[in-house]
Amino acid sequence: MKSGSHLSIWFFTGICLGVNGLLIFITGIYEIANPPANKVALYDLHANVWWGGFLLVLGLVYSLRFSPAQERKRMSKSS
Repeated sequence: MKSGSHLSIWFFTGICLGVNGLLIFITGIYEIANPPANKVALYDLHANVWWGGFLLVLGLVYSLRFSPAQERKRMSKSS
């Protein structure tokens, strides 16, 4: 990495959101395939699938928008 370059904190935020979203989504799919013995009141809404999917998409958007390659393109256009 050359001197003076930086990475956006939003890139790492996107990675964190994406990883957590993927884990929550996979857990939700697992719970659909193997329902728990004692279901919670709103189990049929599958909130962990929806929330995990939302976090995963949001994480991908942030990671792609603030990726180092995109930042380099933006910096070269402004110079």
